[in-house]
Amino acid sequence: MNWEEIKNLDFEDPGGWPPVAKGVAAAAVVVFILVVAYFLKFKDEWQVLKDKEQQEITLRAEFETKQQKAANLEKYRTQLAELRKLLEDLIDQLPNQTEMAKLLQEVSQKAIGAGIDVDKFQPQSEVLKEVYAEKPIIWEMVGGYHQFGDFVSEISDLPRLVVVTQNITLQPADDDTNRLKLSGTVNTYRYLTEDEQLQMQQPPQGAQR
Repeated sequence: MNWEEIKNLDFEDPGGWPPVAKGVAAAAVVVFILVVAYFLKFKDEWQVLKDKEQQEITLRAEFETKQQKAANLEKYRTQLAELRKLLEDLIDQLPNQTEMAKLLQEVSQKAIGAGIDVDKFQPQSEVLKEVYAEKPIIWEMVGGYHQFGDFVSEISDLPRLVVVTQNITLQPADDDTNRLKLSGTVNTYRYLTEDEQLQMQQPPQGAQR
């Protein structure tokens, strides 16, 4: 069957077509029906397959991430142990509640021992944090440059004192001795006991649940 015969087919009268044309047309109809049936039947299954493939990609990525973390688990444990040891060392350097008063007295005595006149040394109320307490001290001292240097060196050698200075001013004293006046606020810190930490974690009395 050639192209001229195909062009001469009467599509309004398929019954008059040659047997070959009828066979080709019948095969085309069957193929079309099969394609449509396949699409209608397996469309949902095809989408499920695509979803499963995407899920496999996601799970594989998660597995690789977890596998990498597992490979570094021992390294993480070592780092965590080092951080805990560092935290314990820092806490050991902080005075406890019973040592705080003695420590403040010692700081004042070291200032006097360095030849500094202590005009004001006023500890303020503690400010409780999560695991430590902050105690500000307002002070005013008058002394020479080298005397202040000796004083700072003395208190820096105290093993259980952590001091952070803030709002510190250093200016000429009001006398004619060429001395300096140091004033401002010093924050000292102590660690909270376990009972104090538990008390901090409890909700305030009268708070709504």
